[in-house]
Amino acid sequence: MFRAVGSVRARAAAGATAVVAVALIAVGIAVLLVLQKNLTAQADLDAEITVREVASEIATGTAYRDLDLPDADENPVIVEDEQGRVLAAGEDLQSIDGRKITIGTPNGGTGHHNHDEESDDREDPRPGEVDDDDPDLRDGPAVVDGTRADYRWACLEATDTQGRTVNVMAGTSRADEEETIGSVRNAMLIGLPLLLLVVAGVTWLVTRRALRPVEGIRSEMAAITASTDLSRRVPEPASRDEIARLARTTNETLAALEASVERQRAFIADASHELRSPIASLRTQLEVAEAHPELLDLPGAVEDTVRLQHLAADLLLLARLDAGERPKDTRIDLGALAREELSQRVADRLPVRAGELPSVEISGSRGQLSRILGNLVDNAQRHARSQVTVDVRRDGRWAVLRVDDDGPGVPEADRERIFERFVRLDDARSRDDGGAGLGLAIARDIAERHGGTLAVHEGAAFELRLPVAPDGQD
Repeated sequence: MFRAVGSVRARAAAGATAVVAVALIAVGIAVLLVLQKNLTAQADLDAEITVREVASEIATGTAYRDLDLPDADENPVIVEDEQGRVLAAGEDLQSIDGRKITIGTPNGGTGHHNHDEESDDREDPRPGEVDDDDPDLRDGPAVVDGTRADYRWACLEATDTQGRTVNVMAGTSRADEEETIGSVRNAMLIGLPLLLLVVAGVTWLVTRRALRPVEGIRSEMAAITASTDLSRRVPEPASRDEIARLARTTNETLAALEASVERQRAFIADASHELRSPIASLRTQLEVAEAHPELLDLPGAVEDTVRLQHLAADLLLLARLDAGERPKDTRIDLGALAREELSQRVADRLPVRAGELPSVEISGSRGQLSRILGNLVDNAQRHARSQVTVDVRRDGRWAVLRVDDDGPGVPEADRERIFERFVRLDDARSRDDGGAGLGLAIARDIAERHGGTLAVHEGAAFELRLPVAPDGQD
C-alpha cells in the first residue's frame, strides 16, 4: 500500500512537472522569438535611420570626404558608385563579407549597388534625391578595427548633385542583440530546471498531505478486516473533499454491512430455534414409534413434517430474496390471480369472501405474487373470528390488493414490527397454528422487490400496492 500511495505521489508530481515543463518551454520559445523579432526590428530601424541620414547628406551636396559618418564599431557605413569604387567608408572598417574596403579603388562590388530583378522597374533617383523605396535589409559579417562581428545592413540608393548614383550601406551591430538573447536563454536554461524541481517538490508534498487520510482509512480497514469487528469506523477528515466523502461512504458501507451481518446472525439463530422444535418433535415421535409402534402418532408426525417443509421453503425463499433475486417481468391480471388463488382454498378453517376483483394488469413473478396473497390470507385466517375478505381495485397508477378480517386487529404500536422476521405477537397461538413469523416478512420483501408496498391499516386490513403495467395505464 505504501508503494501504491508513493506511486500516486510520483505520478502526480511527474504529471504536474511535465505539464509545467511543456508550458514553460513553449512560453520560453515564444519569448525568445518575440524578443529576437523586436531586437531585429530595432536593428533594422537603426540601420535604416543611419543609411537615410548619410544618403540625405549625399543628396544635399556634401562631399564624400566630408560626410559625417558614425563610429564604425556600432554603425559601419560604406558608399560605392555604380562601378563598385569605394567613395567613403567608416573609420576602421576593413572588410564586408570577406572583401577588403579601400577608398578610391573598386571593391569588387558588395552585391548591392546593382539592381536585382525586383528593382529593374525602379526609377533611378534624380540628381540631389534619395530613393523613396524601403532600404534592402540583410545580415552579414564585417571586420572593424580587426574585430569580426555580425551586422544588420540597410542598403539604399542616392544621387548626388552631379547626377551620380551611389549605393549607401549602413550596418548595425548585432552584438547587443545576441548578448541579450543569450542572457535570456541562459536564464531560462538555469531557471527552468530549478522551477521544475520546485513544482515537483511542492506537488509531492501537497499530494502526500492530501493522501495522508487515505492511509488512515486503509490502516483502519486493515484492522477491521483482521479483527472482524464491524462496529469500528474509519476516521473522517474534517475537510469536505473527495477523501472525506470516501470516508463517509466507507463508514456507511460498514454500517450497512454490520447491519446485514447482524440480520444474518439473528436469522440463523431464529431459524435454528424454529427448526429445532419440529425436528425434536418428529424425532421423539419416531423414537417412541420404534419402541412402541402402537403409540405412533402418525397425524402428528405428518403435521410436524409439513410444518418443517413449509419452514424450509420459507427460509429458502428468504435466502433467494436476500441474494437479490429479481422477479420475472410477466404481465399478470391481479384480479384473475386473486380469483384463482381463492378458488383453491376450499379446506380453509374460515371462508374467504371475494369482494370486487376487477382486471388490473401488473408486471412481476406470478409465483411470488401468489405467495403474498397466500401469506396474507393465512395470517388473516389465524386471527379472524368468522370471515376474511379479499378485494382488488385500481388507484391511479397503482393496483391495490386488500385482505381484511373481522379479528381484533393489530395494535398501532406493532404495525411495523409484525413485518420483521420471526416476530409473533401471540407467540404460543402462532406456534400452535404452525406460523413461524415469516409470512408477513416474506410478503413485504416480495412487494418491495416488485416496486410496491405492503402495510396494515385500520385494524386488520392489509393493503398491497403494486405499480400498474406501463401500457395498462390510462
